[in-house]
Amino acid sequence: MRLKSSLRAALPELWQDRGFGLYVHWPFCAAKCPYCDFNSHVRSAVDQEKWSEALASEIRRTGEQTGPRVVSSVFFGGGTPSLMEPETVGTVLSAARDVWSFANDVEITLEANPTSVEAHRFEGYAERGVNRVSLGVQALEGEDLARLGRLHTVQEALSAFETAKMFFDRVSFDLIYARQDQTLDQWRAELSRALDLAVDHLSLYQLTLEEGTPFWDRAQRGGLKGLPNDDLGADLYELTQELCSAAGMPAYEVSNHARAGAESKHNLLYWRGGDYAGIGPGAHGRLTLKDQRWATESWKQPEAWLRQEASGSAIKCMNPLSPIDVAEERLIMGLRLSEGLYIDDVASILDHARLRQLVEDGYIWQSGDRIGATHQGRPLLNYLISQCARA
Repeated sequence: MRLKSSLRAALPELWQDRGFGLYVHWPFCAAKCPYCDFNSHVRSAVDQEKWSEALASEIRRTGEQTGPRVVSSVFFGGGTPSLMEPETVGTVLSAARDVWSFANDVEITLEANPTSVEAHRFEGYAERGVNRVSLGVQALEGEDLARLGRLHTVQEALSAFETAKMFFDRVSFDLIYARQDQTLDQWRAELSRALDLAVDHLSLYQLTLEEGTPFWDRAQRGGLKGLPNDDLGADLYELTQELCSAAGMPAYEVSNHARAGAESKHNLLYWRGGDYAGIGPGAHGRLTLKDQRWATESWKQPEAWLRQEASGSAIKCMNPLSPIDVAEERLIMGLRLSEGLYIDDVASILDHARLRQLVEDGYIWQSGDRIGATHQGRPLLNYLISQCARA
């Protein structure tokens, strides 16, 4: 018998309903992209054996905390996980299988750069259990790849994509739009090409300037020319939704598009409020242990993470989340999804009068025990969150 959402929201075993996943962060890159604010570092050499054993050790330690669980998804992120040797990936997955059970339909995703050097590892990843690859293509225009600091060419990206399809049934790739000097017609042509290529999933992100990145610094000095104004940015977003929906790959989340049934299980786990163990430098996690949900954060700098792991634990902090904290996270994450979220998950923080007004204004939909952002409301998520939650 299916539990009602109000009961599920109150149970400490909520993760059993919404899934348990493993996130593994590989912090190394061949070069740092000027727009990237992820925890990534360039190193001349990496001791893969040392790192694989350290990651495996941290997984075993986390397994002692959680006890037996069923893993529904694993995600290797970064950084550039395709710089990992297949043996490293294999060691990590073996450790995870030792401490947890894997679902029969477990999704195991690895992010990859589309260079020929990294694509040659795809067969080895597949042999060790990876069944989904997400390629960081970012652009199908050579000049824009150079502007974004990418190390691959368009032809390399296309070749890597074809190679990936030889070994994986599920292959996604990322594109960044709202780039310098990009017009609507240019994006229409590029996205149409991407949709013709796509298997069943695309991640499409508007270029954002994150504080602390080279792009941010350049923009502050007035050196980043040709970025779209707000009106053009909105038009590019609308065009993206129009083309993807027409191609049978509508948005199931703000920036992610998929054919029905091809949504990323791991990303859905985040947005639906499941549990996940975060392993590796700077990795965050959410774990329900007994009657308490915890937010975990690992040491960020790679060498510091290794030292801390060797001394007993690479977790920098482990903070208890109150019911209000959990509800706020559910609102922030759930409104990103086209499917929305359960009202009972966030009832403790909802301003019901404002919610009714947002429904009347056409920014929020309500259907039974669920709410979500409408097409009109989707570009205004920060506003909707501020209005829905009681001050």
